[in-house]
Amino acid sequence: MPKTNPWRGPLSALCALLVGIGLGRFAYTPLLPALAAAGWFTASQAAYLGAANLAGYLAGALLARRLAARSSTTFMLRAGMLLASLSLLACAEPVSFAWFFVWRFAAGMSGGILMVLAAPTVLPFVPSHQQGLAGGVIMTGVGLGIAISGTVVPFTLELGLMETWLILGLLSLLLTALSWDGWPTAKVVAEKTNQKSPAASPALKSLYLEYGLNAMGLVPHMVFLVIFIAQGLDRGQAVGSFYWVLFGVGALVGPVSVGYLADRIGFSAMLRLSYLAQAVLIAACSVTDNTGVLMLSSLVMGAFVPGCTSLVLGRLRQLMPGDAAAQTSAWGLATIGFAMGQAIGAYGLSYLFDLKGDYTLLFAGGAGAIAIALALNLVLGKRV
Repeated sequence: MPKTNPWRGPLSALCALLVGIGLGRFAYTPLLPALAAAGWFTASQAAYLGAANLAGYLAGALLARRLAARSSTTFMLRAGMLLASLSLLACAEPVSFAWFFVWRFAAGMSGGILMVLAAPTVLPFVPSHQQGLAGGVIMTGVGLGIAISGTVVPFTLELGLMETWLILGLLSLLLTALSWDGWPTAKVVAEKTNQKSPAASPALKSLYLEYGLNAMGLVPHMVFLVIFIAQGLDRGQAVGSFYWVLFGVGALVGPVSVGYLADRIGFSAMLRLSYLAQAVLIAACSVTDNTGVLMLSSLVMGAFVPGCTSLVLGRLRQLMPGDAAAQTSAWGLATIGFAMGQAIGAYGLSYLFDLKGDYTLLFAGGAGAIAIALALNLVLGKRV
C-alpha cells in the first residue's frame, strides 16, 4: 500500500465489510418475505437460514487468525470477499434447503473473517490523529449494507428473486476487484505484527464484556423494530418499513460521525456517552409511542450498530498501543463476544416475547444490557 495514500487501506476495508457484513448479512432481511412468498422455503426454514449465517459468523471469528497464520492476512481478506460473493451468486437458484444452508453459513463465516482481519490490518498505517475517522469509514461498510437492504433490494425484487441474488453477487465481485490491491503486502503486515502480545488488562477484559452486552442491547432494534411499529403499535407495514429506512440512514452516517467525535473528545469518553445515549433511546421505546421519539431512537440506534464497533475498536487500540498482533488477537476475541452477545440476545428476547407477548419488555431488556455495560466501564474502564 503506497505510503502517500494511507486511506487506500481503509477504503478496501470498507468494501470488505460491505461485502461480508452489509450485503452478506443485512441484505437477507428484506429477502425473507420474498423467499417465503416465492415458495422457495417456508417461513420457519427461512429463519433457520438466518441462524446459519449467525453460526457461520461465529465460526469465522473463531478461525480467522488461525487461517491467516497458515496462509497470509491479505490472502484471507481476498478469499473472504470472494467466498461472500460466491455465496450470494450460489443462492440465485433454490437447489435445496441444505444447499442454501451451506451457502448462508459460508456467507456468515466470510463476514466473521473479514470483521476480525480487515480493520486491524489497515489501521496501523493511518495517522494516529485520524484513527477514529478511519475506523468510522471502515464501519460505514456495514451501514451501507443496512441502507441498501432498506432501499435498493425492494426495487431489485421487482425484477425477480433470482435476479436480486445475482445483482448482489455481482456487486460483491465488483467491490472485491476494487479492493484487491488496496491491502498492505504480506511482508509489511508481518513487520507490523511481529511483536509479543501483553496480558489483557482489567479495562480490556471489561471491554470484551461491554461489547457483548452492547450487542444484546442492539437486538430489539435490529430484529424487532419493524414488527414492533407495524404490529405492536398497529401502524402498518409501510410505516414500519419507513422506520427501518431511518435505521439504515443512521447506520450509514453513524460510524464516521461517531469516529470524528471520538478523535475530538477521546474514545473512552465517547464510548461512555454512546452507552448512555443508547440506554436512554432504547428504554424510550418501552415507555412511549411518540412518533418523534421513535424516529430519533431508530435513527440514532441505527448509527450505533456500526458506530459501537468503531468505538470499541478504537478503544481497544488505545489499550494496546503499537502492538498490531495483540490488537488483531484482541479484536478477534471482541468480535466473538459480540457474536455471542447477539445470539444470546436474539434467542433470549425471542423467548421472552413468546412468554409475555409484550414488545416493551424487549426494549426494557435491551436498555438494561447497555446500562450494565456502562456500569462496567465506569468501574473498570480506566484500570489498565
